[in-house]
Amino acid sequence: MFWFYQGVATYLGQILGVETEITQSQYDPLQDPMMLQDQIDMAFICGLPFVQLNRIIPGQLQALVAPVMQASRYQDVPVYFSDMIVKASCDFSFDDLAGKTFCYNDLGSNSGYNLVRYKLMQSQYPSNFFGKVIQSGSHQRSIQLVVEGIADCAAIDSTVLEQQLRFEPKLANHLRVIESIGPCPMPPIVISSRLAIDSQKLQSILCQPNTEVSNLMKQAYIRRYVSVQNEDYAPIGRIYDDVMQAGYEILG
Repeated sequence: MFWFYQGVATYLGQILGVETEITQSQYDPLQDPMMLQDQIDMAFICGLPFVQLNRIIPGQLQALVAPVMQASRYQDVPVYFSDMIVKASCDFSFDDLAGKTFCYNDLGSNSGYNLVRYKLMQSQYPSNFFGKVIQSGSHQRSIQLVVEGIADCAAIDSTVLEQQLRFEPKLANHLRVIESIGPCPMPPIVISSRLAIDSQKLQSILCQPNTEVSNLMKQAYIRRYVSVQNEDYAPIGRIYDDVMQAGYEILG
């Protein structure tokens, strides 16, 4: 989605009359020195690290907007799911995953890890429910490991999975979603609170894009942007707190 983020950043720069530069961080958000030193003006960020960063530096980041995806499963609201995938040839239910190999992208991922351990805890599965656990580094790599049979299952951000299936339609013949966990609030665009910019003006600019950005949104299967507040991400924080207080980690 970098091409889409770049288009949105260029659009904002044109409207605000400033030069924009967009970069893809090479760090975990909670270890990104620029983020921790408040050197990022705006960011496309996942909900869980957004919540955690605002706990480390209270009030540093303010949520502006989040995308509403086109697919009907999202019911015209800014949410997504964690889709548990297996090989299409495997006749698994979630219970059948006991003792199998689970693959996740990274420990800071809400969809790839946090929601799965919450599901296990809520359903009273043991923390060693899976027989083996593999960290892949990305959702795309997790998908590939399941296709190759190296992992039996993986939890994938539903919007990422849909985008990957559009890029590689043949994947649909090799994968099957056996459970969807969620919904959770969509990753927001956030702004540093230190900037002397009217946040409502930015929300209006993003919620009423020009034709060029509207076309990019259609290509990204985004219906529209809607205004969001920091409080909208509290449910993700509560899920994280529940599993941490229970000392619940996925073991293999």
